[in-house]
Amino acid sequence: MHIAESGAGPLVLLCHGFPECWYSWRHQLQALAEAGFHAVAPDMRGYGQTDAPEEIAEYTIGHNVSDMVQLVAGLGEKQAVIIGHDWGAPVAWSSALLRPDLFRAVVAMSVPYRVRPPVAPMKALRDAGTTNFYQLYFQTPGVAEAEFEKDVDRSVRTLLYGTGLSLMMKPGKGFLADTTIPQQLPSWLTDEDISYFVDTYKRSGYRGGLNWYRNIDRNWAISGGWEGLKIQQPALFIAGSNDGVIKFAAKAVENLPTAVPGLKKTLILPDSGHWIQQQRPSEVNAAILEFLRSA
Repeated sequence: MHIAESGAGPLVLLCHGFPECWYSWRHQLQALAEAGFHAVAPDMRGYGQTDAPEEIAEYTIGHNVSDMVQLVAGLGEKQAVIIGHDWGAPVAWSSALLRPDLFRAVVAMSVPYRVRPPVAPMKALRDAGTTNFYQLYFQTPGVAEAEFEKDVDRSVRTLLYGTGLSLMMKPGKGFLADTTIPQQLPSWLTDEDISYFVDTYKRSGYRGGLNWYRNIDRNWAISGGWEGLKIQQPALFIAGSNDGVIKFAAKAVENLPTAVPGLKKTLILPDSGHWIQQQRPSEVNAAILEFLRSA
């Protein structure tokens, strides 16, 4: 496992999502270190410079929680605060749920904690006749990889700041179809940032990250053993008001205080999208540090 780290003090793990890498936490690493914490941002399983197992079944939520448990041990610590964004958020939520002895507090961004549904999510979509949801498109090995890897520079730019991207795809078209890349970078990205992500994905490809999606129903199957458990540790949820994920998961956001009794605050930043820790680092860092002081 490759990690980026900064500072000394209580351990804080930073778990990125798709399609990212440790670099998504560049602003938080510095802020946490300056505030007296040991901030560690790994390339998650299958990403960047971390190992990418061949078998799809080795990308379950169980594997990813285990990675975080072993990372804490490998760093010589007995406890940590865990922070996650996008796919990193379910890893953070699940780590806090399953190992409250190890993860003393949790911060999640973009993806709220969801109570286990009665039917496996991908099966439920298919049973309902839904065929164009992006997660279904990601299920077949090689298909999304071919689309994203055809032009990595375009893929990175489209996913980070392109317009016209939708979670519901048009029949017969790829995920990036009908999207437009603005000529000017948004204020929160630089050419150097784009180059880092492009170079990373040219080396690693997208298979590892996409395999996380291919375990959604497997995650549902293995999570039956902890159905009904609740997250009691101090928790913070952060998202952007324009994030399509929280619009899709509005009910889960509303139910957070019930599902996560330890929830201290839900912060929805106005005029912000999905990549919240990169788009609004000052506000995100301030919220994290305020939370850590009281957690």
